[in-house]
Amino acid sequence: MSKKTVLITGASSGFGMLAAHGLAKAGYHVIATMRNLEKKAGLKKSIQDDALDENVTLLELDVTSSDSIQALKHFLNETSKIDILINNAGYAFGGFGEEITADEYREQFETNFFGVIAVTQAVLPFMRSQKSGKIINMSSISGLIGFPGLSPYVSSKHALEGFSESLRLEVKPFGIDVILVEPGSFSTNIWTTGKRVSPVSMEASSPYYEYMIGIEDELERGREKLGNPGEVAALIVKLCKKKTGVKLRYTVGKGVRFSLFLKRILPWSMWESIIIGKLLPNKK
Repeated sequence: MSKKTVLITGASSGFGMLAAHGLAKAGYHVIATMRNLEKKAGLKKSIQDDALDENVTLLELDVTSSDSIQALKHFLNETSKIDILINNAGYAFGGFGEEITADEYREQFETNFFGVIAVTQAVLPFMRSQKSGKIINMSSISGLIGFPGLSPYVSSKHALEGFSESLRLEVKPFGIDVILVEPGSFSTNIWTTGKRVSPVSMEASSPYYEYMIGIEDELERGREKLGNPGEVAALIVKLCKKKTGVKLRYTVGKGVRFSLFLKRILPWSMWESIIIGKLLPNKK
């Protein structure tokens, strides 16, 4: 039996890199894509250490570039086989809605939302012709709960949730499963080198400066409690292997289900008091 082929976006670090390694180790042919192939060192070393080179193909892919998407389509026409797509590429943009420009919101959506659509549209014809396939979209608890100071990221993940839910209903009759993986806070670079913050919100003159500092302090305090990203990678591998009974949503991470439960049962006034009080204790 030939190896199943998995395409992963954003495979240079974090969940993408760990999942690429885990799937290669599990015997899949992994097409590991990244926007800049100069950042391949981490993945390259991990697959070489385990002698997995023959299971991994590195491919440059910028999900926001139409030329890059066209190059991907050409590559897929030559490969003519794609069993699983993992839409993982993304970054987090922070700041406050009043101070973030519309162009900055658009830039966030270009990667986290429209990039997912572009890559998904490139692979769907192959999956339909095979009458099988899985599309795993990496969402976040931020796709289910809004947080202050992160509205571009939160909005892009909420949009991804809606798109994925609709897409699942559209392609299920063709034997294709759409899956959302919704991690909580894990120790990946999306909250370090992968995070961008509006410089306006970081200026002392900003009316939101105290709020921004409260958020940054809370993130710093929470770093020690961040989960092991290997847990998410293991879930991705498990979902790729799963043959039947694949659900739409999979939450993962410490406290995620409890947070969702609280948001569902608490009155909104109490919920917002908890969130704001934690970040701005003097303005409950």
